Amino acid sequence: MSSAQDEARLQNARETIDSLHDLSQLLQTGLDKNTLSICVGMIEQGANPDTLAAVIKELRRENELLKAQKSDQ
Repeated sequence: MSSAQDEARLQNARETIDSLHDLSQLLQTGLDKNTLSICVGMIEQGANPDTLAAVIKELRRENELLKAQKSDQ
């Protein structure tokens, strides 16, 4: 592939992530562009989107519990 084609692919990927991030913001997911990009990559590699969403929710829940415990100390 030529560098022009590589650059076009990179630009297309950036635009896709920007569009997904806009949608993510409308849906109030709380995912930043970096995290969203990682999630897209994981899904492209075969991760189940529903399972990934459940893991993210669980991690957020755990984080809130840890914050609450820390503030109680």
